[in-house]
Amino acid sequence: MSSVQTASVMPIPAIHPPAWRDYLTLTKPRITAMCLMMTAGGYWLAMSRFSGLHLLWTLLGSAAVVAGSCVLNMYAERENDKKMRRTAQRPLPAGRMAAWKALVFGVVLSLAGTALLAVFVNVLTASLGAIALFSYVGLYTPLKRKTSLFLLIGTIPGAIPPLMGWTAATGAIELPGMMLFFVLLAWQLPHFLALSLVCERDYEQGGIQIVSLVRGERNARLQALFYSVILLGVSLALVPFKVAGWFYFFAALGLGVWFLVIALQGLSATAPKRWAHRFFYASLIYLPALTGALMIDAMIRFSYGA
Repeated sequence: MSSVQTASVMPIPAIHPPAWRDYLTLTKPRITAMCLMMTAGGYWLAMSRFSGLHLLWTLLGSAAVVAGSCVLNMYAERENDKKMRRTAQRPLPAGRMAAWKALVFGVVLSLAGTALLAVFVNVLTASLGAIALFSYVGLYTPLKRKTSLFLLIGTIPGAIPPLMGWTAATGAIELPGMMLFFVLLAWQLPHFLALSLVCERDYEQGGIQIVSLVRGERNARLQALFYSVILLGVSLALVPFKVAGWFYFFAALGLGVWFLVIALQGLSATAPKRWAHRFFYASLIYLPALTGALMIDAMIRFSYGA
């Protein structure tokens, strides 16, 4: 056999990412970054004086808790992740990392983050981080394959980051911080309903009880519209509750109406999956834009002493 023929039948070795990248993947960096942005937003709105070091400890501790939660979530779901195309190539289901390593990594991150928050920020913020960790790993994760209500439960840990930012700056749970919590809670519902419609077949393979599989696609689209209406109302409520001013009001009104119009289109969509893609990406634009409007509004009100 010639060298050319030999080369043609030799197996091509699989190319694996470096170990550090697999560890990073376990932390779900996009989710962690989004949570940090929300934490920083809550801190910015609440602070009476700026302390770069205190903010740094807040973000480091929060990042570790969120990342640890994500790692433990991936550890718990490693077998089911093998069944879904979008998750099959993660480090654990793909067999690139031993499960015990992920477990240790997740536990260390979670404990370290909670300790950092307790020691360098305050115990209240650390307690909120622990609640988010438990509800995400201990409740949301196992309930995904038992009931479609897992979605409502999953909004709790997802909505805690801005409240953690608020309590880090103030040391107390106050109405403005709770309003930020409710805004993020309301945003997550249409966001995930859209994602579940986009990835419906994958979720079905993984046995996840999403609304469209349990109650039908039409019901999922109706729920997306319902929660979009609630999101508009809750986001505007920040103004009468003195969390934000008029700049934010008009920005939130414009963003909310735009988002609601897209949600309405879902009721008559002839290509539901195409609409779900558009609605999902709209949700990804909406949240950073709303957060930016809140922070700009805070700067304007501070400048004018409002």
